[in-house]
Amino acid sequence: MGACGIVSNILRFYLPYSNRYIYVLLLCLTFSLLVNALGKSILNLSLNDPPFKEYIPFLANTYWIRLGIDFLMICCMAVICVLWYTQEEEQENRQRKNDAEKLSRDAELYKLRQQLQPHFLFNSLNSISALIVSNPEQARNMIHQLSDFLRTTLRKEEEQWVKMEEELQSLELYLEIEKVRFGHRLSTSIVKDERSGQMLIPPMLLQPVVENAIKFGLYDTTEDVTICISVSTENDMLKVTVQNPFDPETASPRHGTGFGLNSVKRRLYLLFARTDLVETSSMDHVFTTTINIPKHESDHH
Repeated sequence: MGACGIVSNILRFYLPYSNRYIYVLLLCLTFSLLVNALGKSILNLSLNDPPFKEYIPFLANTYWIRLGIDFLMICCMAVICVLWYTQEEEQENRQRKNDAEKLSRDAELYKLRQQLQPHFLFNSLNSISALIVSNPEQARNMIHQLSDFLRTTLRKEEEQWVKMEEELQSLELYLEIEKVRFGHRLSTSIVKDERSGQMLIPPMLLQPVVENAIKFGLYDTTEDVTICISVSTENDMLKVTVQNPFDPETASPRHGTGFGLNSVKRRLYLLFARTDLVETSSMDHVFTTTINIPKHESDHH
């Protein structure tokens, strides 16, 4: 027991590499020799009295058997310790790896969110600059709307998840700013069911999708355009569909997979490790983007 305890403590603080397990066998053999020698010395002293002297030859004849038993017992303890401490070390390594990956994911998610703000802000400031001379009153309204939008998004900056109804409120603020930019040419339709409003979604996930729809629906045409946004729940999956018309002669829907949609795909992959959550299709001059968001464990019902 003493030898097994010492071996266990040695392996606890010094675990050899897999190609150096011979050292463990040598350690077990060394302790087996010491234990057997110590046991033999104690028994020789204890059995020296006449009634027990007949046991001394038997003790000498069974030396190798007792040495083998000692070696097997200590080796069994060593194997158990190696397996136990190796498993503990692997768990610690996995935990460290998971923590590092989580930090990396969080940093990339934060970077993706930060990239959205300047992109939208520059467009809005350019529109305000153009309106200051031609329509000062409209420019002031747009500044107020932009202020409300930025205030709302800044409050969400540290949040990982928000309710769908809050995300739609931010999206409506964004759309109001875009309607000032494009005037009567832009109209929107938002349809949602009651249950979807309480489900959770990563903040600012829909804005780049809608911005992509506005870009490829309005930039290459002079006609009025309606952006349709539909939100529903299917099998505990939050489904968001964004549709915009496009002119096949001046725009190609396949070009609509730039930074906006790529950032959404990347964010969802980092959160759910899935690449099938964003789908795009085009039919009858209508480009459709569908986002499927799995139910989050903190969703309210």
